[in-house]
Amino acid sequence: MADFLFTIVALLVALSILIAVHEWGHYVVARWCGVKVLRFSIGFGNPVWQRNFGPDNTEFVIAAIPLGGYVKMVDEREGEVAEADLPRAFTRQSLAKRAAIVVAGPVLNFIFAIFAYWLMFVSGIDGVKPLLAEVAPESIAYEVGLRGGEEIIAVNGEMTPTWQAVMEKMMPLALLQQPVRLTLYENGLSTERELNTSTVSAMQKPMEVIEQLGLKLQPLRIAPILDTVVEGDPAHRAGLRSGDEIRIIDEQPIDEWSQLVALVEASPGKPLQMTVMRNGSEVNVEVRPRTESQGDKSFGKIGVTPYIDRERLQALRSELKLPMIPAISAALTKTWDMSLFTLRMFGQMVIGRASIENISGPIGIAQYAKRSAELGFEQFLSFLAIVSLSLGVLNLLPIPVLDGGHLMFYLVEFFKGKPVSEQTEAIGQRIGLTMLLALTSLAIYNDIVRLAG
Repeated sequence: MADFLFTIVALLVALSILIAVHEWGHYVVARWCGVKVLRFSIGFGNPVWQRNFGPDNTEFVIAAIPLGGYVKMVDEREGEVAEADLPRAFTRQSLAKRAAIVVAGPVLNFIFAIFAYWLMFVSGIDGVKPLLAEVAPESIAYEVGLRGGEEIIAVNGEMTPTWQAVMEKMMPLALLQQPVRLTLYENGLSTERELNTSTVSAMQKPMEVIEQLGLKLQPLRIAPILDTVVEGDPAHRAGLRSGDEIRIIDEQPIDEWSQLVALVEASPGKPLQMTVMRNGSEVNVEVRPRTESQGDKSFGKIGVTPYIDRERLQALRSELKLPMIPAISAALTKTWDMSLFTLRMFGQMVIGRASIENISGPIGIAQYAKRSAELGFEQFLSFLAIVSLSLGVLNLLPIPVLDGGHLMFYLVEFFKGKPVSEQTEAIGQRIGLTMLLALTSLAIYNDIVRLAG
């Protein structure tokens, strides 16, 4: 229940921020252009909170359904307008002012993404050094000479101090079948290798692409040495102590902590014979893991934690951090690259060259919001930035109902010298609404399939 509530809270916080940013763009520019704003709403449906502020007594609302928002302006298309308010009606404004009000929402989404990335770069993004694990034979990386142990210090000339930075720069290039040039460091020497991604398909899932490339992060080897032994748990009752090194379990040699975990989890309620090294001597103990359940699965637990070599762990840690001014350039570049990638991937989906399984609905967004919030402030900022620029790109598409659809009608008006007819606009709105409903249905379907899987 607590996990579910955390997911809901993370989703509501993320949606509220992003909706408020988008609608604030429309609101502020409308005010600048002299348009009277009647309501600023985050969400749809019945209000759960409302207050009136400002010289026009604008109603600010938080509504029950937080899946969007709107700015309601004085508009002759929506009913009678008082004589005194006619000069301030949206429909009475010049084409340039109407276009500015409409485009302001997506623009503020991009500005927010830039600010979020800038704040991330300035505060610093923690990660691990991009040291490669053993490269899979017959993979793309293996074919160009990578074998494992190399550190990736740059991708296409851009520095990559963390594994996350490598993934963020490499994956868009690979999915769009663009060359990936890796700068590598090993044994005091710097070399370059170029990965040919012409066989990578945007229809593939990210994990499939990583497997095809053959690049994996070198795992941290944790020795099977006990740190904490929980009092009253099976390990404690069997006589295990902090500092014990598990050498053998049921005649199987144990070299890494992951092997110990795998054997214990696979043996709920089954006695395990362990050979332990303690103060230079071998000790034999029998431990019976207790049974825990998660869903329809059962697994064993004995109540121990591993000893972590803090110095070695610190040596593998890395941080991407920039001064305030260079961080502006980095944030602008990242926002541009991610926006262009989002637009290209959307285009690839439309022509059938990218998998529509990549589209996520509210359930998927909620899960991503929860995971990023659990990983810390920087990761949550990254999530907000990606969703914000995605909203900016989506809203600028020339689909009626969206901001881009209104701009498309304004472009026709610019060349015709008069607005499109109400009938044409109404037909366009119905087409746009149908497209959005189809897209939403697909996104929810993908969410359900992922949950079922």
